[in-house]
Amino acid sequence: MIETALLALGLVLIVEGLVYALAPSLIDQLLIALSALPVDARRVLGLIAIVIGLLFVWAAKTLGA
Repeated sequence: MIETALLALGLVLIVEGLVYALAPSLIDQLLIALSALPVDARRVLGLIAIVIGLLFVWAAKTLGA
């Protein structure tokens, strides 16, 4: 179980690192766009991301990961 959690965390850090390394100005634009959104909209986006992440985890486990 801990191996899977470490693998998932490592993959998230790789993807995050790639975005910062390859498109740092895009991150600035994204942060500006997010700050313009109301707090409730950001909360909904976060909840949607959680649901999508859970679906990915469920799909991976179903497929045998």
